[in-house]
Amino acid sequence: MDKLIQIWKAKDLRKKIIFVLLMLAVFRLAASVPIPGVNTEALRELFASSQILGMMNLFSGGGMQTCSVVMMGVMPYITAAIIFELLPMVVPQLEEMKKEEQGRQKITMWTRWLTIPLAAIQSFGMVTLLRKTAPAVLGVVSVFDLAAMIIVITAGTIFLMWIGELITEKKIGNGISLLIFAGIVSSLPRVVQQTIVGYTANQFFIIVTFIAITLITIIGVVIINEGQRKIPIHHARQVRTGSSLGGGESFLPLKVNMAGVIPIIFAIAVVTFPGMIAQFLIQAESAWLVSTGNWINGLFQNQLVYAALYFSFVFGFTYFYTEVTFDPKKIAENLQKQGAFIPGIRPGKNTIDYLAYITHRITFFGALFLGSIAILPLVMRYFTNVQSLVIGGASLLIVVSVATETVKQIESQLTMREYEGLD
Repeated sequence: MDKLIQIWKAKDLRKKIIFVLLMLAVFRLAASVPIPGVNTEALRELFASSQILGMMNLFSGGGMQTCSVVMMGVMPYITAAIIFELLPMVVPQLEEMKKEEQGRQKITMWTRWLTIPLAAIQSFGMVTLLRKTAPAVLGVVSVFDLAAMIIVITAGTIFLMWIGELITEKKIGNGISLLIFAGIVSSLPRVVQQTIVGYTANQFFIIVTFIAITLITIIGVVIINEGQRKIPIHHARQVRTGSSLGGGESFLPLKVNMAGVIPIIFAIAVVTFPGMIAQFLIQAESAWLVSTGNWINGLFQNQLVYAALYFSFVFGFTYFYTEVTFDPKKIAENLQKQGAFIPGIRPGKNTIDYLAYITHRITFFGALFLGSIAILPLVMRYFTNVQSLVIGGASLLIVVSVATETVKQIESQLTMREYEGLD
């Protein structure tokens, strides 16, 4: 309560939070505006019967379920950002650019430009998928109608990208993450309503179990996100003109979950791709293409196979992304330049090997946790056979992670104000 009072009294911080809330309200308003000619009833039935579309809807911020003007959400922007995150592996010049402010600004600009064609391609694929799998959703679509839909949906993605960057500038959390957060939270009333409507006395124990598991999952997410391995660091003393400088001890924090939710995003993109291709193949005229599509579709309808693939992809991508973003060699070089060292470990190759060993060990637990969180809805559905009460593991991870990070940024601004003596 004291923190809320401090936030309300801080005029500039209060204005920032109100601005962010207004932007999120604009996003939710746009997510409720469907593109012209959509049969909302047929669309609702389609999403109720498709697990793949449900997962895609999660990262669209809920706009896909209404076939809204922002139905692709911020996924094209996230895809573009991931591409430029991985490109330095094959383009060393980009790695050098990331070290300078001007270079980072250029990469940000390129990311925005790449978002436009990605949004157009993904919107074309989504509209085509809807036309092939559920003709009743869009009805008869002419070439002009198709072009208009792609333009509107692409513009919606650019609009959300702009809103996300405006929010980020206020330093009240990451704008893109908050948009996804808002989409997930906005679906809670609908889920609760469905649960109450379908409630029976026999399901009371199941409901209580779901609530308990949800709370345990939230606690687990917080512990893993905040968990870190502290590597002790000693700083060598330097003697200059008769005086001793430097020295002392510190630590190098290595997070258990360095990759965040990126592995889940990667895994969803990969695991949903075969299902989308299968939907296209089923509509083909060739008999063997139809049979291939049915086989793929049947394979991914098997909950055990689907869960195993999903878990494997999340587990593997966690290691992959950690290897890409965490470079033990650079850390070891920086320590050596600062005259710092890890007690009992020689500088150079030994430090690199030690950091890599520790990183691999803690990443194992982070990958195991992320994989378990990802398949949690499938496990709950298998054991309870209840469709209306499915705990979204990825949803919980995103909501808790974003909420934690946002609170930290608000608290840091409050601390800065106290340090500067501002009212």
